[in-house]
Amino acid sequence: MTTEPRPILDPLTQATVTVAWVIVLNKPFYPLYVWYLVGNGVTASLGTLISAPLFLAIPLLARRSPFMARIALPVVGTFDTLFETKLFGQASGTELFFAACIMLLALSCRAEEKWWQRGMAVLVFAVFVFSRSHLGPPLHFWTDSDLAILFNLNAFAFASLMTFIALRYSGIPRT
Repeated sequence: MTTEPRPILDPLTQATVTVAWVIVLNKPFYPLYVWYLVGNGVTASLGTLISAPLFLAIPLLARRSPFMARIALPVVGTFDTLFETKLFGQASGTELFFAACIMLLALSCRAEEKWWQRGMAVLVFAVFVFSRSHLGPPLHFWTDSDLAILFNLNAFAFASLMTFIALRYSGIPRT
């Protein structure tokens, strides 16, 4: 039985896969952070793990369709952010991650993919606008002090992710 060698991924897709793995590997720690820092809402925060299989599918998708994997990461991230904003509320800072999704779109598309890039950027923005105006109250009640802690946690996580994305995609040609 011979096995076909795996195709080598292009640098943009490799970067996308790396970011997806970082997100997947960090997902299980979020409920632990909530437990340690907030002390309540741990059961609700377990909901953040629902999207882990979708992020895990991105490296698998990359072998079959590098372009679709590069588009899937910000799309999955967008709907994950929407869900987490509904779970935690706008004051928790989860909406910051919409900016990371837009940054991924800006960095992971080639020039000939500009219409996909533009369309997906509009989608991310539309979902953000929806989250600001139609999402309603969070699924779990958080006190003001809980929300302050969650905002600080999410702001740090957001800044860390944005820095990682910038470092991982730096120097990759997009032609």
